[in-house]
Amino acid sequence: MSAGLDRRALVAALVARRGSALLLAGLGSPAWDLAAAGDHPQHVHLWGGMGGAFAMGLGLALARPDRRVVVLTGDGEALMGLASLATIAAQKVRNLALLVLDNGVYGETGGQPTATSAGVDLAGIAAAAGFPTTRRLENPEQVQATVDLLLEAPGPVLVQARVEHRPLPLVLPPEDAVTEKRRLRAALGVGEAGAR
Repeated sequence: MSAGLDRRALVAALVARRGSALLLAGLGSPAWDLAAAGDHPQHVHLWGGMGGAFAMGLGLALARPDRRVVVLTGDGEALMGLASLATIAAQKVRNLALLVLDNGVYGETGGQPTATSAGVDLAGIAAAAGFPTTRRLENPEQVQATVDLLLEAPGPVLVQARVEHRPLPLVLPPEDAVTEKRRLRAALGVGEAGAR
């Protein structure tokens, strides 16, 4: 077990303070973490498409500039979606925050080390791309201030949180992806005309 924050406690702290923010969880462990923190119509769990969480969050933030959008994803997916950081920075989307739960491994495929375990700094990459606010989170005493940053700071925001790599109970989201999409659309007051 590596040192780091309790990922489920961090996600639960974010959910507890969510307010009207839309939370989108990337593939694998982040989706299980969000499901473990409780179900809500404004939570979306990505069931596939590794590397797409940042881009999907950008699309949601652009479509709903009146709502805060927070993407929770792992370091493996973040590394696959690095090109999206440049697009997000160029769009200067102020209502988008990204929380990378960095345990240094590809947890869904057997625990192979990711590039962050060798020192790749995702927060530094985001800053270099033009994100106005980036942070590395390693200290439990900074969790509440970081949650405030994710929910309130003008975006785009990226927080790279060093979390423990340890087995956790699998908590599946209660709905499939299509049902969650429809549920989110209903929660946002968007009709289903033409939607599948």
